[in-house]
Amino acid sequence: MRAAIFHAFNEALKIETVPDPAPPADGVVVRVEACGICRSDLHGWVGTDPDVVLPHVPGHEFAGTVEAVGPDCRRWKAGDRVVAPFIIACGQCPACRSGDPTVCPDQYVPGFTGWGAFAEFIALPRADFNLERLPEASNPVEAAGMGCRFTTAYRGLVERAGLGPGEWLAVHGCGGVGLSAVMLGAALGASVLAVDIGDEKLALARELGANATLNARDSNDVAEAVLDITGGGAHVSVDALGVSETMRNSVLSLRPLGRHVQIGMPAGAHVAPAMPMDVVYRRQLSLLGSRGVAAHRLPGIFEMVAAGRVEPGRMVTRRVSLEEAGDVLADMREFKGLGVAVIDRF
Repeated sequence: MRAAIFHAFNEALKIETVPDPAPPADGVVVRVEACGICRSDLHGWVGTDPDVVLPHVPGHEFAGTVEAVGPDCRRWKAGDRVVAPFIIACGQCPACRSGDPTVCPDQYVPGFTGWGAFAEFIALPRADFNLERLPEASNPVEAAGMGCRFTTAYRGLVERAGLGPGEWLAVHGCGGVGLSAVMLGAALGASVLAVDIGDEKLALARELGANATLNARDSNDVAEAVLDITGGGAHVSVDALGVSETMRNSVLSLRPLGRHVQIGMPAGAHVAPAMPMDVVYRRQLSLLGSRGVAAHRLPGIFEMVAAGRVEPGRMVTRRVSLEEAGDVLADMREFKGLGVAVIDRF
């Protein structure tokens, strides 16, 4: 198969022909029809994710068709159209059995702990527990564009923060996960304030449902500006970048009893930011993390799409070839690019 591989961190991805994978005993091989290019892939490429072992194939936001099935896999057959969360959980531990597989202690994460979907095929273990069927009405590009960004935002807003109608949601950072939060917040009936440093990204956020926008470059104090626009602070605030400054701004922009949701992945110098814990204490704030989504939640998300409540396909602004994936990652390092890029030519 053809795959995009890097042999050293920060080295340009190379297209190489490597052996086709075999299905694990309890898993499948999926022919990849589309794969999103995510900021988490950037973290793996630059070497800030400790799970990545060289040489490596990135990619974890995929959709495709089952090509081969292992002998212990019962639920799937060749030809089935499937998607999967990026956390492939064990299905057996107390966390999995209680419905919280995103905190499974025995995770397999394609594109990180194993080779990913910047390739024609991907092998996945534990398929019966983790894969879900791609609805007939859904196209693979749209499904890959949802990927971990849309689903993690869904879990963060719905399951972790409990965002409700009429509440203010502030979204700090309008990349893929931030735009997902904007779209979902609007669908949930919240008033949404999008914050970024790019006018083009803010314009797209408005198209996707933001009620107000704030260019952080135009404000001497982003948190104070959010407090003013929202009439006292956001009820829920999302850091969608994983950057120290936006994490701090997110917490400071909350009203009393507000909920901060950390969706952007902190890495490198941003893993231990200075946080205003005095404000957390005085305002009695909640700090919540959100990473991934349970596979059994995916059908409900697809139902939202089918009902027209959200249109994640609108975030896909670029369809690229496997050869172009490395250029997209390089742009991400410079915070360039608009919306979501998806590989659809392998």
